[in-house]
Amino acid sequence: MGAENLVLVINSGSSSIKYQLLDPGSGVLAASGIVERIGEDTGGIEHHADGRTIEHSGRIADHTAGLRSVFDMFAETGHDLRRAGVHAVGHRVVHGGEVFYRPTLIDDAVVAAISELSALAPLHNPANVAGIESARQLLPGVPQVAVFDTAFFHGLPAAAKTYAIDAKVAAAHGIRRYGFHGTSHEYVSGQAAALLGRDPAELNQIVFHLGNGASASAVRGGRPIDTTMGLTPLEGLVMGTRSGDLDPGIVPHLMRSAHLSIDEVDALLNRDSGIKGLSGVNDFRELQRLIDAGDEQARLAYDVYIHRLRRYLGAYLIELGGVDAITFTAGVGENSPQVRADALAGLGHFGIEVDQTRNTAKNRAARYISPDGAPIAVLVVPTNEELAIARAAAQVVAETA
Repeated sequence: MGAENLVLVINSGSSSIKYQLLDPGSGVLAASGIVERIGEDTGGIEHHADGRTIEHSGRIADHTAGLRSVFDMFAETGHDLRRAGVHAVGHRVVHGGEVFYRPTLIDDAVVAAISELSALAPLHNPANVAGIESARQLLPGVPQVAVFDTAFFHGLPAAAKTYAIDAKVAAAHGIRRYGFHGTSHEYVSGQAAALLGRDPAELNQIVFHLGNGASASAVRGGRPIDTTMGLTPLEGLVMGTRSGDLDPGIVPHLMRSAHLSIDEVDALLNRDSGIKGLSGVNDFRELQRLIDAGDEQARLAYDVYIHRLRRYLGAYLIELGGVDAITFTAGVGENSPQVRADALAGLGHFGIEVDQTRNTAKNRAARYISPDGAPIAVLVVPTNEELAIARAAAQVVAETA
C-alpha cells in the first residue's frame, strides 16, 4: 500500500489531535493515534502502526509541535509522510455555517472563513484551524480538504432549521439550526441502507449517534429532514457533559439569581451538565457501575437520558410518517445493549422490537438486533467518520486535478 494512495485524516481539538492514515478505497488503516494535553506541562502521543504501539511523553507546545512528533513516529514505523507524501489530508471541521456545505479544498481564504465562523463554535473551530495551519506548514505540497460536520444538514427544510425569534436578528447573526455529527449520520444511514439491501432513496430512517456528544436525525430518501442539534452542538439529547434541550429562560435566571457570567453559564451547560451534571461522571461504564451500586442520582441521570431519546424517537416517527429502520451508532450506541433496549422498550405495537439475544451478542459488525420479520429493522452500525472524511477528501482532489 503506497503512501500515494493514502489520505491522512486529522481531527484537531483544543488540546488534542486524533489522526488516521488510511486507504479511502479499501478502508484499510495504515496507522492511527492521538496527541493529548497539547500546551500542558506534560503531553502524550500514542501511535499505532503495523501491530506496534509507540508512546511519547513530554511537553507538546502547540499543534505544530504535536504533528511534527507524529510525523517522526510515522517515519519510525515505515510511513515517512514528508518523503513519500500522501494523496491528501482531510480535516474534520465542526461548523461550516451557511458558507460551507460540501467538502472544500483549503486555501488561505477558506482558512480565514472557517476562523470567522468561530463565533458559532468557539470550542471547536479555532482548534480545527490550528490543525489545518499546522498540517499545511508540515505538508505544504499536499492538497488539504475540509469536511464539515454541518454539511449533511445544510438543506434541512425551512420549518426544521428556523428558530422562532425575530427574523432580522436571526439573519444578522447567522442564527438557524445547523445540526452536527453530519459526517457520521450520512455515513451510517448509507451503511444501514446497504445492510438492508435497499436504495437509500426508498427508505425512512432514524439514526441515533450516541457518544459523549449525542444526536439523532430523521432521514428521508437519503436526506435529513430533521436533527436534534441546532445552532451549536448543545441542543437536543442529553449528552456526557452537555445539557441538551432546556428552557432558554434558565440562562438569564442563572445570571440574575446565581450571579453567573455568560461564560460561566456557557461552561456549565457545555462542560458540567448532562450525565456528568446529574451523576458526577460522564463515562457510561462508570455510570452503570454507580447504578448497580444503588446510586439514585446515577439512576436519575440514566432515566433522563432515556426519556430524551424516546421523546425524539416519537417525534421523528410522526415527522417521517413511519420508518423502515432505526439505527444506533457511536460509542454508547454501539456498545450499550441496555441503552438500546430501554430506548425502544414497550414499542411492539409500533412494530419496533429488540431481540435480546441479538442485542447482547458480542459483535462489532453492522448487524440487525430486531427479530426476523419485524416490520421495522433495528440496527447497530459502527460509524467510521475518518473513512468518510478520507473518501470525501480523495474525491475533492480527484475533481480538482
